[in-house]
Amino acid sequence: MVKKLILSIIAVIMPISLFAQRNSKDIDETYRRSSLYSLLVNHKEREFYEEINDCFHQIPTPDAYNDHNLSVRAVYTDSKKLKSGKDNEVDDITSFLNRNKIASRLVGKWFDYNPYTGDMDMDIVQQRGLYGATEMQRAKAAISARGSDAVLADAGEDLIGNTFVLVNDISYIDKSKGSAVLGALIQVAGAVAAARTGNSAWNKIGQDYGNIAASFKGFKVRIRTYLYQLVWDEEAQANVYNLAWNNREAFESMRDKFKLKYIGYQESSGSTTSFLGIREDQPELMVRKACQRALDENIANLQKNFPVFQVKSPLDVETMEAKVGMKEGITEKSLFEVLERVKTSEGKIAYKKVGEVKPVKNLIWDNRYMAEEEMAQGSTLGCTTFKKVSGSDFTPGCLIRQIK
Repeated sequence: MVKKLILSIIAVIMPISLFAQRNSKDIDETYRRSSLYSLLVNHKEREFYEEINDCFHQIPTPDAYNDHNLSVRAVYTDSKKLKSGKDNEVDDITSFLNRNKIASRLVGKWFDYNPYTGDMDMDIVQQRGLYGATEMQRAKAAISARGSDAVLADAGEDLIGNTFVLVNDISYIDKSKGSAVLGALIQVAGAVAAARTGNSAWNKIGQDYGNIAASFKGFKVRIRTYLYQLVWDEEAQANVYNLAWNNREAFESMRDKFKLKYIGYQESSGSTTSFLGIREDQPELMVRKACQRALDENIANLQKNFPVFQVKSPLDVETMEAKVGMKEGITEKSLFEVLERVKTSEGKIAYKKVGEVKPVKNLIWDNRYMAEEEMAQGSTLGCTTFKKVSGSDFTPGCLIRQIK
């Protein structure tokens, strides 16, 4: 009985190095994505500052977005302003973004702007917009003639205008008292098992894993995430295409004219993260897992709360599978609209709703960071399976977007 007890306790916290074979699904992921630039709010006086800073720079851009990161990855703000309220921090962050001409840098990256020569090109627009060579030739000709073109209008609405900035304020939450209690309980359980069985190995096991629990402290973080969007209106487009194209002096003189608008704010729940699968000599993974789980939670909630930030994902209409999961906040109660990509009479891309689908119970992919290492249910699925709620036959190339 005691042996079963200690086995049960240790099984909950012992590192597990089992890596299941990932079930990779062959789903065409060629589709248009929004573009994302992520920054960290730095506070050097905070505990675990260096560890959080290091792990943030290792977190990749989510698969549903294009990586639009700039060289500047940190925002510095006074901790006193954080205590004085969210609005003051928003003002401080907005001021930083404006002072550093972040909006103009995002625009420059879209056109591979060379700050020394002023040269620009449409390569990134072509790649992310999935445009053909003929379409791009017409677009370039329109820029040269200072005219209008369907590709330029389409790219403005569906690509460049969907460029977002996430500013993340990450703080460590000390809950070491609870972890110390857990460590002591495990050590006691090991001692009891050793006394009852006469096997001193149980005592060592209990001490070892008790020390792990106490030293890890149940590392926990809370993240405040602020969402901004690049303003890409007619004025901004005219400034680039008609005035600043391949003109360094013109572009540099109008940097202040490019703007970001504040969309909203999200704070992570601060819930406890399981550290199964992480050894005592891998504290950097503990920090990375806690930070990435909390950041993914915020991104998922921002998508639900602000329609402009919602993403679309390809649906395999034969298997009814998509590469989305718990990282995106999907549950059994989630509901998605199915979208068909169509071209309007003006040559722009539009999305027509053709039905609705919902996840199938027990077939929701747990794609959260290190879910496989902790042997989470659904972590090896490779995708989430859906069932039709409404609509007729879906055609290949359909996308899904969460609406609930």
